[in-house]
Amino acid sequence: MNFPFAFAVRLRSHLAIALLSLAALVAGCNQSSDPSPPARNAGPSTASGPIRLGFLVKQPEEPWFQLEWRFADQAAKELGFTLVKIGATDGEKVLAAIDNMAAGGAQGLVICTPDTRLGPAIVAKAGAANLKLISVDDQFVGSDGQPMKQVHHLRISARKIGESVGQTLTAEMKKRGWTPATTAVAMVTFDELATAKERTDGAADALVAGGFPRERIFRAPERTPDIPGAFEAMNTLLTQKSDVKHWLVCGVNDNAVLGGIRALEGRGVPIENAVGIGINGTDCIVELEKARPTSFYGSMLLSAKAHGYQTSEMLYKWIKDGVAPPLDTRTVGVLITRENFRQVLKEQGVRE
Repeated sequence: MNFPFAFAVRLRSHLAIALLSLAALVAGCNQSSDPSPPARNAGPSTASGPIRLGFLVKQPEEPWFQLEWRFADQAAKELGFTLVKIGATDGEKVLAAIDNMAAGGAQGLVICTPDTRLGPAIVAKAGAANLKLISVDDQFVGSDGQPMKQVHHLRISARKIGESVGQTLTAEMKKRGWTPATTAVAMVTFDELATAKERTDGAADALVAGGFPRERIFRAPERTPDIPGAFEAMNTLLTQKSDVKHWLVCGVNDNAVLGGIRALEGRGVPIENAVGIGINGTDCIVELEKARPTSFYGSMLLSAKAHGYQTSEMLYKWIKDGVAPPLDTRTVGVLITRENFRQVLKEQGVRE
């Protein structure tokens, strides 16, 4: 990564957070002294006219978020509300989106924020605009660094999904007859995001519970949560651990594992000497479709339908009927491999 560029990106992020916080403060001055912004969104009021909802995602080009939008569209069609899809990759765009939604007569917003630290500002801004709010995927973090549990949230059960990855890797190692003496785990991590850390921590604990020595689990922190970032992190690890014969590869998502697999291939590690399991199931489809198998064994498919359709449905009912959703809703995953991915994707509504 180009360091001046990285510094500029970080500086822009901090400036955006500062601007949002200032906007939140100004908005708060125009509200009552109620110290709990979400309470303004949690009332029993109902809507009798047309309902208009926003669905904001942080990476609109990613397959996962496109699927969330697709299923949110399905909910809008079946339930009869208007859906506005918004891509907002930084804090400034989030702020503008909330203003635009309010000006356009929206009553609620589902959001996967580009930065979880923007939570307090987003909540205050939505409260000032009288928008009911549900966060999805990534949970807001308060000024104290703790999850904002008072904001309605739907996410994967990150730890359980991570544990499933660890259990599957353990089973595959034993099936192949590998021993801990010749095997190591490459865990591509991105601890800056709490839900990502839960995934990798869960995988590590499940591997240890299955008899794998913790000292043979090596973490490879990526600077950026994408394939190039994972590739770079994995290459660094491989340079340090060149004596390992068999590799178990896991990480925060499909791209983390794909980057790790690409690095192994670049080092000439035979396909049969590594096995990787991702998380998401939507970014690895091309990999599973390849005529020649790679070391990417499979992925824990997450339910984009639940994240897109269910959040939209919950928000719609909250606005229409005054029925507030649970504060914490969690989903789980299912393992897809080259053998079953087409059938499972069809069952999950990802493919026709």
